Amino acid sequence: MHLFSGFQFRDWLLANDPALSRLRMASRVTLTIIFSFLILLAIHMFILPLPTAAFGLGIVLSIEGGVAVRDKGNTRQLVTRLFGCVASLGVVAIAAGLEDRRLFSDLVFLVVIALASAGRVFGPRGFAIGMFAFTSYFMGAYFRPPLAELPDVAIGPVVSVLVGHLVRAVLLPDDWRRDLLRSLESVRGRINQILFKLAALAVGAEIGEADRQELRQLEDRLKEVVLMAETFIPRPSGGVFDATADPAAELAIRLFDAHLAAESAIVRSFQSPPPFALIHAVIEADSTELARFAEMAEAIKDQPQGETVRALLWLGEARQQLTQAIGEGQTSGFSGIDAVKDTVLPEKIDFSFANPLLRSALQITLASALAMAFGLALSRERWFWAVLAAFLVFTNTNSRGDTAMKALSRSLGTVFGIAIGLVLATLISGEPDIAIPIAAVCIFLAFYFLQVSYATMTFFISIVLCLVYGMTGVLTLDLLKLRIGETMIGAAAGTAVAFIVFPTRTRGALDAALARWFQALRELLGAIGEGKSGFDLIRLSQKIDGCYRDVTVAARPLGSSWSVVTRPGQIRQTLAIFLSCTYWARILAKSYDAPAADDNLKTLIAADLALIDNAARRGSSCFLIKRKASRTTGRHLPLSREGAKLGLEMIGSALERLYPPADVLPFAAGEAIARSKQG
Repeated sequence: MHLFSGFQFRDWLLANDPALSRLRMASRVTLTIIFSFLILLAIHMFILPLPTAAFGLGIVLSIEGGVAVRDKGNTRQLVTRLFGCVASLGVVAIAAGLEDRRLFSDLVFLVVIALASAGRVFGPRGFAIGMFAFTSYFMGAYFRPPLAELPDVAIGPVVSVLVGHLVRAVLLPDDWRRDLLRSLESVRGRINQILFKLAALAVGAEIGEADRQELRQLEDRLKEVVLMAETFIPRPSGGVFDATADPAAELAIRLFDAHLAAESAIVRSFQSPPPFALIHAVIEADSTELARFAEMAEAIKDQPQGETVRALLWLGEARQQLTQAIGEGQTSGFSGIDAVKDTVLPEKIDFSFANPLLRSALQITLASALAMAFGLALSRERWFWAVLAAFLVFTNTNSRGDTAMKALSRSLGTVFGIAIGLVLATLISGEPDIAIPIAAVCIFLAFYFLQVSYATMTFFISIVLCLVYGMTGVLTLDLLKLRIGETMIGAAAGTAVAFIVFPTRTRGALDAALARWFQALRELLGAIGEGKSGFDLIRLSQKIDGCYRDVTVAARPLGSSWSVVTRPGQIRQTLAIFLSCTYWARILAKSYDAPAADDNLKTLIAADLALIDNAARRGSSCFLIKRKASRTTGRHLPLSREGAKLGLEMIGSALERLYPPADVLPFAAGEAIARSKQG
């Protein structure tokens, strides 16, 4: 038997990098930097000498062009890049003109920071232009080019903008059909990871708590890539497909089934581990062996092992359907699915401090001012590093806890990166032929891991800076110690302001995420009460999925580890309850078929809505509840004739566990179902 015959490097890569989005972004940034540098070097050697600022701006804006430009469509991206280039040239000219008045220049820098961060209210374009302006003023104040050199300095931003657009539009273009195919392959890869884990557990004595936690992590990772894949499937303007005959609707159903089947296999395996031979048959798509197990499942259908077998058979069928869809995509490029024209409707912008983006802009400006003051006290020449750290720790954060974690990540990444970079730069001193390729690899790795770990990205960027300092002959231990000090000043300033000025508590962000999750669940139950079915319910269950992801992100800073989902304790237990509800919401959406009026179902819906109202009023307090471990028993994979009823019962059972009475815990799912039947 060749258990891992279908598990190849491409499957592993796609399972860990859905749609190869991280690989593509890292490649874009790295290629843009390399090509821009080579073009500028050629101009410098054969046409006219370029100032150092031109190279610095070219490299920095190559990074921003690859990371900050997020518009949809090549035309929009080019317009954003051109606006960003104009902003870059304008702020560099201002920085150069104010060079003799350093105090005024520093104050103008704060104005640029305020405008750049406030520009985020205008959406992706405002964010990108703001980042271009901030980094360009930073580089202009750092290199201090004379006004006479500005025409030559401008060559750097212009080259980086044009090269960046060519790399993204021609060499590594966006293609939703390709991304859809790769995301489906990623879904299959993560399902394979679940199957391999189950196979490893099938030969063991029992499933321990560590194994259960690993399977939950695999389930979360599968959910993450399913949510990504769903975004690539074109949907009608209303968001709901009209009929299953639509190729896009058929693909959406296959994806939904594969996700639900994988989760059901995990849930049932917790109760009764599956036979190894069955898992192997699913992996190898062995039809003869699967048929034998189907007969076995029918014979023991009322036993826990029978439902585990049925769950694995369902997963095997869904996986084959997904593989068939992938094959069709590889053959035809999903030619049967029509693209939906992207229509962006302008939204009214709130320019008051009720807008969190403007509150964040004030925080960023104050943190930068604080970092500037203390950074100047440490060094008049290198204080920019403190401002840079203070500015960046607020990017993509939702609460003060998020900001504190990012500040710590930046500090740790800088310290360890400089330690390794100092050793590397010393070992290869005077060997640019070795240092340049290593720097290029580190740049690639930095942006490959950007979406996964900010500390890792900072680590590799710090190594690159050490190598650059070494090649330019300015590398000293004092300089590196100064960089660490300035970075910590900026990180501390950002954290302090996040906690003092317009503080967004971690629990406040979590309360908002939970409110959206409860509302999405209300909408699903309300739709069932109105007799809706099919794609209407599936769309609402997918909305609950997305809200659950937001809850996990908002809850992360509550834990002491980098990912709260992996931290033992009450936070993980509470997230498991919400995950369970989310799973049963999908079971409910799939199973409900708008039957005739059923008083029992209406009673269950009313009971669940009452539990939702009670829990929603208490917000994130459920994450502070200490619960005893619950050993769940009874059926988890619903029979087709009662799937909707069981789904409602299990949602109620899970919601009860958010705020359990002391005399009820621990309770089994079967007991909760019995109570709901009695009530």
